[in-house]
Amino acid sequence: MEIALVLLLIAIVFIVQSIKVVPQQNAWVVERLGKYHATLTPGLNILVPFVDRLAYKHSLKEIPLDVPSQVCITKDNTQLTVDGILYFQVTDAMRASYGSSNYIVAITQLAQTTLRSVIGRMELDRTFEERALINTSVVEALDEAALNWGVKVLRYEIKDLTPPPAILHSMQAQITAEREKRALIAASEGRRQEQINIATGEREAAIARSEGEKQAEINKAAGEAAAITAVADATADAIGKIAAAIQRPGGDQAVQLKVAEKAVDAYAQLAQKNNTMIVPGNMSEVSGLIGTAMAMMRAGGKTG
Repeated sequence: MEIALVLLLIAIVFIVQSIKVVPQQNAWVVERLGKYHATLTPGLNILVPFVDRLAYKHSLKEIPLDVPSQVCITKDNTQLTVDGILYFQVTDAMRASYGSSNYIVAITQLAQTTLRSVIGRMELDRTFEERALINTSVVEALDEAALNWGVKVLRYEIKDLTPPPAILHSMQAQITAEREKRALIAASEGRRQEQINIATGEREAAIARSEGEKQAEINKAAGEAAAITAVADATADAIGKIAAAIQRPGGDQAVQLKVAEKAVDAYAQLAQKNNTMIVPGNMSEVSGLIGTAMAMMRAGGKTG
């Protein structure tokens, strides 16, 4: 009975030692008698108890690695504190096990030295503008070296770039000055545009006034011409009617009477203005005046 229990225990130990279940996205390295034997893939795997040994376990997932901050010297001799994060993935479990004693430490140190080298070739202002270039340069250098470690470096991201307080203060002053400069330029451009708009408005207003005055003069001239034409037409019509009336029986006597009335009225008005009664010295002058007027009326009637 005791022998059976012992055999059962031995069998259980053998089963536990021989059956290994590897989780998804993992790779386990097996050594046989101290030498690399195989890499176990996800699923059920069988080992030889006491001969095979599970030496290393690796996760094949993407792993973020925080790279400690460090002080870098730029091309223009300015200190710059840089903090970043690195993403990598184990692609070859055997190389990751035997290529380096600690590939995480190796990647971290190489990332720091590569970063110092890349930033040392740049000036301070460019380091803020060329973050993508810095990240790409670090990834390329790390990926080439990490091939021997069975690791694929996926990307590197700079989390923070911190210059010294004095440099930071100078940068803030420079930014303030640049903003004030842009504000002054914008204000001057605004004043310039305002003056242009005012001048354009005044020019258009002057043109509009001149056009209005021109049209007013044209209208006034047209009105005066129409008035003169109307007066001339009315005068001609009146003269024609008078000439026609003279040709009728009794026309001469009517005209003589009208002229005599006008002459008497003229003498009366002249006497009123001068407060002196004026009487013609020779009444024949009045009859002569009437005769002259009649002759002119006849001549006008015949011409018409």
